[in-house]
Amino acid sequence: MNIHEYQAKALFKEFGVPVQDGVAVKSPEEFDAAIASVPGENIVVKSQIHAGGRGKGVFVDGFKGGVKFVPKSEAAATAKRMLGNTIVTKQTGPQGRVVGTIFFTEALDIDKEYYLSILMDRASSKVAIVASVAGGMEIEKVAEETPDQIMKMLIDPELGIQPFQVRKLAFFFGFSDKELQKQFKAVITGLYRLFWQKDCSMVEVNPLILTKDKKIVCLDAKVAFDDNALFRHPELQELRDPHEEDPKEIEAGKFGLNYIALDGNIACMVNGAGLAMSTMDIIKFYGGNPANFLDVGGGANEEAITQAFNILLKDKNVKGILVNIFGGIMRCDVIAAGVIAAVKNVGLTLPLVVRLEGTNVEIGKKMLADSGIKLTTADSLADAAQKIVKIVAEQK
Repeated sequence: MNIHEYQAKALFKEFGVPVQDGVAVKSPEEFDAAIASVPGENIVVKSQIHAGGRGKGVFVDGFKGGVKFVPKSEAAATAKRMLGNTIVTKQTGPQGRVVGTIFFTEALDIDKEYYLSILMDRASSKVAIVASVAGGMEIEKVAEETPDQIMKMLIDPELGIQPFQVRKLAFFFGFSDKELQKQFKAVITGLYRLFWQKDCSMVEVNPLILTKDKKIVCLDAKVAFDDNALFRHPELQELRDPHEEDPKEIEAGKFGLNYIALDGNIACMVNGAGLAMSTMDIIKFYGGNPANFLDVGGGANEEAITQAFNILLKDKNVKGILVNIFGGIMRCDVIAAGVIAAVKNVGLTLPLVVRLEGTNVEIGKKMLADSGIKLTTADSLADAAQKIVKIVAEQK
């Protein structure tokens, strides 16, 4: 789960990490009071969306930049151009995102900019801290062009971040002064505690800045949480912004389904995340384009499968559906019964290819054959993928 910058900064403050003053608002009526409450003659107006690249983003009406440094006298007019408008960045895709919140923040005099993030390193089963002296830039570009400007440090989760590691990071950033080292220690240890205690999948600051009066401040903040751990943090659920998420993904979550929308035209319904990934890969291999990732899990019943079909059909780009089930915990006859009932309930008219394998597979196949519903069966994953790709291609 992602959250907005202003929400991430509130968490930073909770963990003793310095950020500049700011106020988030959702309506023009709140602009004047918010602007007046922020110190200084100038102000930064920041659109709030769950995507990076806002500063270089372009609104659909041609207005450029979702982050603006302006005099206070121009802040309200600038915010009005952003609020309710759709901004397109490298991370939003061509459809863009509608700005529903504006964050007014204090303008600071920047001396230097840095990059800092904390995330899981799955290869080592450790926490990784990634630091760069080239802040404010795309970290992928820095890694490709100037890798010497990046440090990656692995933290043993059993031990946590150690004093010598804090010092090593501080010296990498050039914080040789004892006061700066003290400030940096508060930043990195606070961010690490946030990452660990709130079950984050990523905490990112870009840029982390050193002001001209020698203060270390997190000028931006990005936090993502592990969805599988959210049950431990009911307070974080309140930070979810449904307007920033695909409605189909939200609906799927209500029924215990794992759904992620893609931009293809062949919908997939699979039990098991690994099998779902393999299904999408083989559809691509045979020249098709998957429309989604959908894992119905090992305990899917008729209701869940019916809801899965309903969610798939809400994607207007879908031209065909591939159901790929391996019956282990979930028997093939149970899945077949669910598919038959679901297809009849939703009145499916799109081409449907079904591949079953595993426990009670022959019973499941017979049930499908005797059901009277229009579908194509497949004997293997490759066979299923080739059939649905061919069927969808012939529709064009």
